[in-house]
Amino acid sequence: MALQGKVALLTGASMGIGEAIASSLVEAGANVILFSRSEDKLRQLKEQLSVKSDVKITYRAVDVGNYEEVDAAVSSSIKEIGEIDILINNAGLAIGAPSIFSDLKPTDIMTMNNTNINGYMFMAHSVLNRSMMTRKAGTILNITSITGLEVPPFPGEAVYHANKACQEAFTNALRNELSGTDIRVLALRPGVVATNFHSLRVGHDKKMYDEFIEGYEPLLAQDIAQGAIYMLQQPLNISVKALDIVPSGMTPWISESPMYCASAVCLLYKLAQRSINVFDRTWNERKE
Repeated sequence: MALQGKVALLTGASMGIGEAIASSLVEAGANVILFSRSEDKLRQLKEQLSVKSDVKITYRAVDVGNYEEVDAAVSSSIKEIGEIDILINNAGLAIGAPSIFSDLKPTDIMTMNNTNINGYMFMAHSVLNRSMMTRKAGTILNITSITGLEVPPFPGEAVYHANKACQEAFTNALRNELSGTDIRVLALRPGVVATNFHSLRVGHDKKMYDEFIEGYEPLLAQDIAQGAIYMLQQPLNISVKALDIVPSGMTPWISESPMYCASAVCLLYKLAQRSINVFDRTWNERKE
C-alpha cells in the first residue's frame, strides 16, 4: 500500500521511536496526525516536519488513557484532515526499574496499565468506530515489544512486561474479530533501542544503562521506523502480522526467513532473533 496521501494517526509521537516513525511517514508522503502528552514538543515536531514536505500535519495533546480526550481528539482530527487509514499505537512508558513488583507504588502500576493497555484499546476503539469500520478498511499497527513473548532475566518491570503481553493478546484477538474486513492488525516488536525511554527505565542512571547495553549496540529509533514503513507499505492483501527487530548479540536486519501462511493470507517476515535470555557481550569485539 503506497503511503502517498494516506492519513496516519500516531501516538507517542513527540520523541524516540514515535518521532522517527512520524518523520518516515512524512517522507513517504503520508498526512499525519500526531498525538502525545506534550503540546510544546508536538508543535516543535510539526515545525521540523513541515520543512521536509507539504503534506498535511496536525497534532493534539492527548492522554491516551482518557477515553473522552481520545475520542474528541480523533473526531476533530478526522474533520480537519480526513478519514484515518492507519493507526500506529506507540505511546507507552515503564516506571520503577529496577524495583521489583512488590516495591512499586500502586499509582505507578495504575499509570502503566492505563497508558500501555487502556491507551492502545481506547485508540483502537475510537478510530475503528469513528473511521475504519464504516469503510471496513485500514491498518492498525501496535508497537509492542519482544518482552511480550519472552521476559528478560532482570529484576523489575513485571507490570511493563505484562502490559506488552496484553498488547500481543489484544493484537491477535482484534485481528480475529476483524476477519472478513480489509482492516489489518499488526504487531512490531522492538528489542533494545537507544532512546530516552530506556534511560528513563533506569532513572537516567548512566552506569546502570551502560551495563545494560555492554558488549552490543542497541537499535536506533530509525531502525524501528524503517520496519514500520516496511509493514505499512505492503499491499492490503498482505499482512506482515508480526515483525521482531532486535540487536544482534542480544545490528538489525540480519537475515530474513519468509514463511507463507495460506490460511491467514499473510506473508510473515521474522528477523533473526536471539533469545533475550542470552546476551552475547562479545558481539562488538568480534566485529572490530
